[in-house]
Amino acid sequence: MIVKIKGKVFVFGDNVNTDEIIPARYLNTSDPQELAKYCMEDARPGFGRRDDIKGGIIVAGENFGCGSSREHAPVAIKAAGISCVVAKSFARIFFRNAINIGLPIVELKEGEFEEGDIAEVDLENGIVKNLTKGKEYKVRPYPEFLMRIMNAGGWLEYCLKELGE
Repeated sequence: MIVKIKGKVFVFGDNVNTDEIIPARYLNTSDPQELAKYCMEDARPGFGRRDDIKGGIIVAGENFGCGSSREHAPVAIKAAGISCVVAKSFARIFFRNAINIGLPIVELKEGEFEEGDIAEVDLENGIVKNLTKGKEYKVRPYPEFLMRIMNAGGWLEYCLKELGE
């Protein structure tokens, strides 16, 4: 059960598009572990192959996930081991795709984060903390049904669980 997410921060800028998250030249597979190797490849080469990103939190600017509406983008991020994406805003289709595959994402309009800071995200209570800087920010808490989807691991897993009950 997801209660709080805590991890090392990796900072990206505005308008990170889905081709930067997972370049089209690597879309000859749908295997999440293969996609993970090339996560953020065109924004930061080699990012998806780093061991220190496991459990990390991406903090980005406006319009994260813009561009092509490919589900591979949040799949690559999740499979690479990133535990949450915090951004000032998200492209709507990226937002839906992330929720569908169980990748927690949070819109935070303000906030001071630097590469390597440690952040904590409390989805249920709507709190994002920069533990390194001792700052706390309020965000919209996840509604109960989104928490159930996240805790199930995504929309499909949630539906299968609900049908099985």
